[in-house]
Amino acid sequence: MSGTLTSIADQVRPLAAGAEVVGIAWLGEAPCFALADGTILRAPEGGETRAPAHPAGAILTAVSDAKRLVTAGDDGRVVETLPDGTSRVLAETGGAWVDALALHPDGAIGYAAGRRVTARDAKGRTRTFEAPSSARGLSFAPKGYRLAIAHYGGATLWFPNLEPKPDLLDWKGSHLDVVWSPDGRFVVTSMQENSLHGWRLQPDRGHMRMSGYTAKPRSLSWSFGGAWLATSGADAAIVWPFGSKEGPMGKAPRECGVRHARVTRVGFHPHVNVLAVGYEDGCVLLVRFDDGAELLARRPDEDKNPVTALAWDKAGGRLAFGCQDGAAGILTIA
Repeated sequence: MSGTLTSIADQVRPLAAGAEVVGIAWLGEAPCFALADGTILRAPEGGETRAPAHPAGAILTAVSDAKRLVTAGDDGRVVETLPDGTSRVLAETGGAWVDALALHPDGAIGYAAGRRVTARDAKGRTRTFEAPSSARGLSFAPKGYRLAIAHYGGATLWFPNLEPKPDLLDWKGSHLDVVWSPDGRFVVTSMQENSLHGWRLQPDRGHMRMSGYTAKPRSLSWSFGGAWLATSGADAAIVWPFGSKEGPMGKAPRECGVRHARVTRVGFHPHVNVLAVGYEDGCVLLVRFDDGAELLARRPDEDKNPVTALAWDKAGGRLAFGCQDGAAGILTIA
């Protein structure tokens, strides 16, 4: 890291979350931190509150649509937390671990426990699907009620409210996370084999293989216009071009925030091409994508605790981050 790197770390409000930060959501003006110990930490300006959303277990995964924070864990419960801090149980599996979640813009949710995937629509009606193997990642299509499910051997596209047979996108190997492109033309998975795989749904179902990572690329973030996909898993944020109809095939990715530390989390700004990058040593950088300019938002941690979560607020003026050891903070830019 350059010694002349401009620092804005003094604009961070530090927080002691007390447990690993699994996910972060901005609900109104309050950042909400989902913690591995089952707690939700709300941290608006002027105070902090904690609520035991999962008092009998650990939070394994968390997702948000800016209206609510939905968490799930090893207690078999799916829990919704609202902006006022109140929580309610949306579903229970009878104790089976829930380690994959997805939210639909209309209020529907998807969750997976082992092979069983459940979709619960906005009216509370549920449908289930047995995946070919354990479902590792879920993602709703940006339009329509269709769920992508990552599992061994590829990804399945499922319409929960229709009868047609689910559509298998096959590719050998273990697929972990899955995302749709904002325009719905591409589905991309992260893989156990330190790579990404994608399918160009239109016009030809073409395969897209993106490799060269030194670790599993478990964090994926689309730019606000959908032209770029940023990923973790290397000593820089690897950013693939998706602006053309062919996707990234035949094109080299960009590398942002190159350091001697592996990237663990990435998060694009909601309105401009600025990328937040978190590293395995606790460092957080902001990279202006157009010219590569970098700002230091958090210095490396002496104990080298990885950044485990990043989230911009709706306006893009504040960035919340959290680490494996429970250290956290809120950066105010504007």
